[in-house]
Amino acid sequence: MKRNFVLVLLTLLCSVAMATNNKPMEENKNKLAVLWTSGDPEVAEKMAFMYTYNAKTQGWFDEVVLIIWGPSAKLTAENEMIQEYIKKMQEAGIKTEACLYCAKMYEVDEKLAELGVDVKGMGVPLSNYLKEGWKTLSL
Repeated sequence: MKRNFVLVLLTLLCSVAMATNNKPMEENKNKLAVLWTSGDPEVAEKMAFMYTYNAKTQGWFDEVVLIIWGPSAKLTAENEMIQEYIKKMQEAGIKTEACLYCAKMYEVDEKLAELGVDVKGMGVPLSNYLKEGWKTLSL
């Protein structure tokens, strides 16, 4: 009898632990992180930005973040059309973040910050988005 009680208790505890561990994944299933790395303005306008903007404004995802990484940082700092689209996305409620290391390599960290982009180390935040179960799209 004591053994059965212990087995039932262990089963219950494991079920609770599994439910608790899955909770962040469940809560974040409607969140999207777009990792934009391309330095090609056509890829930005006709794929990365179009989908990211509509994912938020059409309600496909509740929360959307655009991560500017690598060559896209340089493109953002130099291209006015890209800058206007970034502003449009920010106004729609899309969070914009950029890799500090990449921005510094291209010497555009200050320009990105002026555009309202949150320039910071992105290794940990991106890892957290992945671990927490955010949907991710890499372009």
